[in-house]
Amino acid sequence: MTGRVEARLKELDITLPKPVAPVANYVPYVVTGNLVFISGQVTLGPNGLEYVGIVGKDFNVEQGQAAARLCAINIVAQLREACGGNLDRVKRCVKVTGFVNAIAGFAQHPEVINGASDTIVQIFGDIGKHARAAVGAGSLPRNVAVEVEAVFEIA
Repeated sequence: MTGRVEARLKELDITLPKPVAPVANYVPYVVTGNLVFISGQVTLGPNGLEYVGIVGKDFNVEQGQAAARLCAINIVAQLREACGGNLDRVKRCVKVTGFVNAIAGFAQHPEVINGASDTIVQIFGDIGKHARAAVGAGSLPRNVAVEVEAVFEIA
């Protein structure tokens, strides 16, 4: 039987990728009590890294939002692993933190990270609404445009 969240993903035409293994000394997620902490996810797509470059120079706000959306999809893929394949265990998205690789003086970090927040709310509905930080960065790993991490409560 397909779960509620999996059905929603299908409605949205979102296919979750197979989560990738970490490239350094960390784990992709940690479950402690009823919380899942998802490590920062970057703009890894089916053909490798996407959105490599700087928002405000190489990418506009809309492209930054698309990069953040890709990060959110990767977060949900890791979350599915943490939930043993059952996303219906998710009770709440607690917090999202987004980092934007942007030019000096860039001020639209919240708009860029809306790409991740909007995606999480589209997938999970009201339980996807979360606290958030949107931060500018002088650089990010592999020079990606966006990185996003998240905390979820699960049953």
